[in-house]
Amino acid sequence: MEKIKIGRIVNAVALRGEVKVYNYSGYKERYEELDRIIVENTEYEIEKVRYQQEMVILKLAGVDNRNDAEAMKNKDVFITEEDLDELPDDTFYIRDLIGLQAVDDSGRIGIVKDVLQPSAQDVYVIKTDSGRDILVPAVKEFVKEVNLEEGFIRLSLIEGMIEE
Repeated sequence: MEKIKIGRIVNAVALRGEVKVYNYSGYKERYEELDRIIVENTEYEIEKVRYQQEMVILKLAGVDNRNDAEAMKNKDVFITEEDLDELPDDTFYIRDLIGLQAVDDSGRIGIVKDVLQPSAQDVYVIKTDSGRDILVPAVKEFVKEVNLEEGFIRLSLIEGMIEE
């Protein structure tokens, strides 16, 4: 069973065993939809979720005092694949895009190395076969197909995007 990291416990809160979580998922309300999380390799039932600004505050079953909560500091928080939400069409988890072959009509360009999320649209970082990184906005004009089953994305790039 694959674990997916969605946060990190950064501190204890108050005296009753609550922990403060820095959320990696981009959707802090996600914790309200979960019954449990995994901290390192131990599963915990979520008893309560609340927020302090952008931080998630969790009360976990069996963590009942500040000392227990302090012992969890700097530990990663995971969910399992079965906890992942079903995504709408043409939406993908970043982890599924990393490593895909990037191709265009003339053949292979390189491999998807990263996905940046600087604004309203994602940007794919493609490591070309020549070793350079190029940035491709994840919009229909450039990304014609994403095929997770066959392991590629088909791109239509304009002149100047790949200059060797």
